[in-house]
Amino acid sequence: MLGLKLPTDPRWVNIVEKNIEDILTDHAYCEQKAASTAVSLIVNFPEYTELVQEMIELVNEEMSHFKMVHDLILEKGWILGRDRKDEYVIQLLKFFPKGGSRTTQLVHRLMYAALIEARSCERFRLLSEELEDKKLAKFYRKLMISEAGHYTMFLKFARKYGDEEDVNNKWQSLLNYEADIIKSLGTKETIHG
Repeated sequence: MLGLKLPTDPRWVNIVEKNIEDILTDHAYCEQKAASTAVSLIVNFPEYTELVQEMIELVNEEMSHFKMVHDLILEKGWILGRDRKDEYVIQLLKFFPKGGSRTTQLVHRLMYAALIEARSCERFRLLSEELEDKKLAKFYRKLMISEAGHYTMFLKFARKYGDEEDVNNKWQSLLNYEADIIKSLGTKETIHG
């Protein structure tokens, strides 16, 4: 369903198992950044009423996910660590050239968001199936379902606001580009790295 060209190396779960505190901190910031992305889309593209309505819902959902992850961190007796750069997103953002019309910029941002959600969904599925901590595995199963919905929503909007054939072609190119990025990642205690 996700269409990702390269699955995450299952050995990534071993890194997660040994670094739960780091993963949870990184995950918390991923949720916060997802909420920030939704706010940014509202601020920059207010004339797209249907998108704005969906982004309002998304902000609330992503912040509730942030709280859930933060609560897990506190439950384990830890504190939220500092945010780190997300190499995956940094590399991904190099795919589309800067500039273009407002509509083109919007479509590109929606496509990036869709792909980040798709990869998060795929990683959460892996965690839900492989983590020894069954409570954490169940938690990631629930979030996996949510991420799948976000992925399809962002892609739906990209196809709605852009030329559908053009979006579909760019999407396939973006998936191929993302597969090359993934080849060099999956070795760190981060959700995307």
